[in-house]
Amino acid sequence: MEQEEKWKTAAISMASDIKVQTFGGAEKITQTVEDMEKVQMIINNWNSMSKKSANLTIEQYGPPNEAIPSRLIWYSNGPWKRTIVYRDEIPHDFPQPHTDVIEQVINYKVPQEMFNELAKFDGSIIVEKTKGEVSSRCDMEAANFTAINVMHDICTGKLNAEEGRNLLCEVMSAHMMNKPAPYAEKLQFDVSKKEKYDTDVVMIADEMVEQAIEKVNDIVDDSMGNGRYH
Repeated sequence: MEQEEKWKTAAISMASDIKVQTFGGAEKITQTVEDMEKVQMIINNWNSMSKKSANLTIEQYGPPNEAIPSRLIWYSNGPWKRTIVYRDEIPHDFPQPHTDVIEQVINYKVPQEMFNELAKFDGSIIVEKTKGEVSSRCDMEAANFTAINVMHDICTGKLNAEEGRNLLCEVMSAHMMNKPAPYAEKLQFDVSKKEKYDTDVVMIADEMVEQAIEKVNDIVDDSMGNGRYH
């Protein structure tokens, strides 16, 4: 890539960052729903667990907002920011052998010192630091509720990873035996609908920032004609 093109790309990226942080809207939510005939054609060829999870999610939340051969996606369904049911299964033996096929996402800012503790707790808890999201990927929604609730207890200092693993096993055992299991039934804490970006800090050399800013100013002037960025 030529130098001029590199600066142009960097400038566009910086301008996009400013726009999103100022006005929001990094994730565009699909409002329409997919035709169920199309959805059924997609999932008919899926393996049994993926198909089961897809049908249960449809039963709970209605048709997905997006459907492609490898996944179905719901936005803002129930307490979740996003739910994805995958065609492709990931084997996982904790707390018992199963395959991870359904991922459910919330806005959540994990304290940096808790990243390792969460990794020790459950490898299917996925933390996106920059995006400010946490998701759980498992075989059923009840397991995702449980994992996310325990994740919150760990992040707030109520439990360590080992205690969290023991609690998850207790909750899921109770749930499977139709005993009271609140952690498997709903989120036990309030979740913000507002995005929780962690944008980190600028560390590029000053002269590089200045050159990129000049390119941003050129782009802003060309496209908006309403002032310069400082």
